[in-house]
Amino acid sequence: MEKLHGPLQKLRAQAEAPVRYSLPVGTHELPLNTCLGQTIQIVWSGTICCMACGRQTKRSFNQGYCYPCFRGLASCDLCIVKPELCHYAQGTCREPAWGLAHCMQPHYVYLANTASVKVGITRASQLPVRWLDQGAVQALPVFRVHSRYQAGLLEVALKKHVTDRTDWRQMLRGEPEFHNLQARRDELLKQSGDAIAAAVPSANENTSILLEEAVIHTFTYPVLHYPTRVTALNLDKTPQVEGTLLGIKGQYLLLDTGVLNIRKFAGYEVTVTI
Repeated sequence: MEKLHGPLQKLRAQAEAPVRYSLPVGTHELPLNTCLGQTIQIVWSGTICCMACGRQTKRSFNQGYCYPCFRGLASCDLCIVKPELCHYAQGTCREPAWGLAHCMQPHYVYLANTASVKVGITRASQLPVRWLDQGAVQALPVFRVHSRYQAGLLEVALKKHVTDRTDWRQMLRGEPEFHNLQARRDELLKQSGDAIAAAVPSANENTSILLEEAVIHTFTYPVLHYPTRVTALNLDKTPQVEGTLLGIKGQYLLLDTGVLNIRKFAGYEVTVTI
């Protein structure tokens, strides 16, 4: 029997075949792939610790923050989920140094196949982790740009014709049908040509790079079998979760009793027993 105690953090993933996962609990990391088929128990103590400042909070905001950090940190600003609203250039960023290090850096606009084809953006340094966090089985970089803002404008242009969301329930029901992402990219570029042309110059003077020679990345996940019915487990409602670990995909543990989104409960002080 193995037992760990401490605040949860998001699953860590490495792009191997299959993806290799570990579960950070406090200062320890639990290798998860070797736990497939075993019983896992997660018990929440009732304490939540802010992922930024460490203080205790009665409620978690934005997946792991206390309210003051949620209100004050640039990483919790609305422009993180809507990058086209980035206001760094206006001089109103909550944390200019953070914005410079995270937003004013090269980003990719990509297509990913999670439950279906979607468009997304991420900082260059976050690939391929961003795709693994979303449970993508295929991914294709489309543009490389110079800032998060520019990536956000391009995403807005493309998402008029393709979703920017993952259907997490469908993603956890099984492997999606494979798509020719390069053909889908070419189709989207034709459909969005005018919007793309309008978006790029308005972002800044730097030009975007269309990655015409990019190859499709593929990923497999450590899953014994997928649930026929996807039931979300919630530590707020059920502080003790237990079941046989059937798989790991995205940020989810697939148990025979339901699925648990680990990232949602970042900062929750738990005891994990295998």
